[in-house]
Amino acid sequence: MRLSRTADLWWKNAVIYCLDVETFADGNGDGCGDFRGLTQRVDYLHELGVTCIWLMPFYPSPDRDDGYDITDFYGVDPRLGTHGDLVEFLLVARDRGIRVIADLVVNHTSDQHPWFVSARSSRDSPYRSYYVWRDEPPADGPSDVVFPDQEDSVWQYDDAAGQYYLHRFYKHQPDLDVANPAVRDEIARIMGFWIELGLSGFRVDAVPFLLETDGAPDAAELPDPHEYLRDLRAFISRRDGEVILLGEVNLPYDDTRRFFGDEDGDELTMCFDFPGMQRLYLALARHDATPLLAALRDRPPAPKDGHWATFVRNHDELTLDKLDDGERQEVFAAFGPREEMQLYGRGLRRRLPPMLDGDPARIRMVYSLLFALPGTPTLFYGEEIGMGENLDIPGREAVRVPMQWSDGPNGGFSTVDPDAESDRLPAPVVQGEYGPAKVNVAAQRHDPTSLFSWVAALVRRYRQCPELAWGAGSTLDHDTASVLAHWTEHEGRAVLTLHNFAASPTNVTLTLPEVGAGTRFVELLGEQAGAVRTVDDDGSLRLDLDAYAAHWLRTEG
Repeated sequence: MRLSRTADLWWKNAVIYCLDVETFADGNGDGCGDFRGLTQRVDYLHELGVTCIWLMPFYPSPDRDDGYDITDFYGVDPRLGTHGDLVEFLLVARDRGIRVIADLVVNHTSDQHPWFVSARSSRDSPYRSYYVWRDEPPADGPSDVVFPDQEDSVWQYDDAAGQYYLHRFYKHQPDLDVANPAVRDEIARIMGFWIELGLSGFRVDAVPFLLETDGAPDAAELPDPHEYLRDLRAFISRRDGEVILLGEVNLPYDDTRRFFGDEDGDELTMCFDFPGMQRLYLALARHDATPLLAALRDRPPAPKDGHWATFVRNHDELTLDKLDDGERQEVFAAFGPREEMQLYGRGLRRRLPPMLDGDPARIRMVYSLLFALPGTPTLFYGEEIGMGENLDIPGREAVRVPMQWSDGPNGGFSTVDPDAESDRLPAPVVQGEYGPAKVNVAAQRHDPTSLFSWVAALVRRYRQCPELAWGAGSTLDHDTASVLAHWTEHEGRAVLTLHNFAASPTNVTLTLPEVGAGTRFVELLGEQAGAVRTVDDDGSLRLDLDAYAAHWLRTEG
């Protein structure tokens, strides 16, 4: 079933769910997740309310960076299935009204990619110019290392090539030279191929690095990198008007806004709100909404046809690099006091429930924020059931653990013998308090008090309130520092959301000049759903809030 093309701004009120095929569901019993297993779980995602699945890399790879080191941009890793398996999954997802986007990782390749194998073999190779080579590392070239615990330079000497090549990430991931028109043509062909197979867009990896021209020969004469983004957006729009570009742009707000393009949004369709996410954790650490309030007020509006993407955490480390040193230490002290919980001195390699000591009210408040505040909510697989991390797994992959479907062997992820062949799993199953014996889909799916039921209810309410996705929003002033009050209105209806960051009850009095005395609000969440709150004669609304309370109030109508 082809979705209507009239829904050309579908991302405005989408619910995005990021997953790694390898760790989501094993459909053939070999210990590795695959497209067959994922297809069998599409109905679960539909039940949750997901409207867009974001696939982490599924391409052939030596898997030295969890699939982000790619050897064939047109292929499917044989461990995960075939092109036929992928297309079947896409058709089943579409039949449930779910679009699919995938990681576009074209900042670099694996050093085992045929392009690089050819490029390093001879200066006369047609692929030599696909990469960035220098006889000596240039003084004015890029120098910041993305993984400072693993690499000490972005330049690596290659004996076979007799030159240095650029790698902003690992040395086994040589950077492509996107200033080269031939490389740009290749990227367009890659995108066109996957669009034809049924993808609705791409999450574009490491966008600022992709467009970087520092240190390139005649850099001043190269085309404007943003012109390239405009070309890509125009290309995919010609192919399919519903296709989106969701950009990983971890920069301050003003710099990120440039990647949307002009007022109409002619570059990236959406950008992740990294500064807002980081200020959220500072607010949680302080039990004070002020840092998140400041971020919301600083965040520039997206173009009319664009949107911000909001998230609690993603598949990488929970980066805190936009906080100052003192703020970062506050968050570390609250949520990652041990060195093994931290990464690169700039982020955390933990999931939310363990960070919040499993406090159900606090966890639910955070996910209420995700759906209530302006932007497209993005979930990372397992968040809906409160999965934890495995700190025994090195680096960022501590959170990329097998999905926990039941309390059975391997958490229901795979039927492979967990004793004889556990090393065949892509990662060890989480053990202990957050392991599948206590945290799994089967136990929560039909429990009305579970985190799964709470997140599913948030999805339903979010989809029922077009004000949240389409409306004009603003924060409201009041005198209770622990409470974030946000107001959104659209086509004559309004939603007021309140979230208490404090561990104790409080109250808040709001002045609502936008509505008249006697205006009635209906509570949408939790045990108080259906309760009515009425604006006083003086235009004020007073509310008593429990510790970590979350309230959504919608004008009656």
